Amino acid sequence: QVRLVESGGELVQPGGSLRLSCAASESIVRFVTMGWYRQTPGNERELVAKITTDGGIATVVSSVKGRFTISRDIVKGAIYLDMKNLKPEDSADYFCSALPYSTLVRQWGQGTSVTVSP
Repeated sequence: QVRLVESGGELVQPGGSLRLSCAASESIVRFVTMGWYRQTPGNERELVAKITTDGGIATVVSSVKGRFTISRDIVKGAIYLDMKNLKPEDSADYFCSALPYSTLVRQWGQGTSVTVSP
């Protein structure tokens, strides 16, 4: 089973920036896509951004478009989420996900917490 380890979450002021990282335990080319989801208490986990591992085609949801950028590094076996102009409503637990070609069962990391507050 693939292991995904997120890092980079912390407390940041509104308008600030953060980079989240997700390192995979195996080559990311074994995944159809990788992505970032976020979840707040009492709410469902929602997609923030995803990227294909081969062509690097990225998709971000409208609420973060222009502020968040997803990228991948095949050599390092990682994906990143660069977040700028952060807003309090961006506060959430952020989870890395990967969809393996072999099983097509989405795998999840343990999450990293982002808090945007003065």
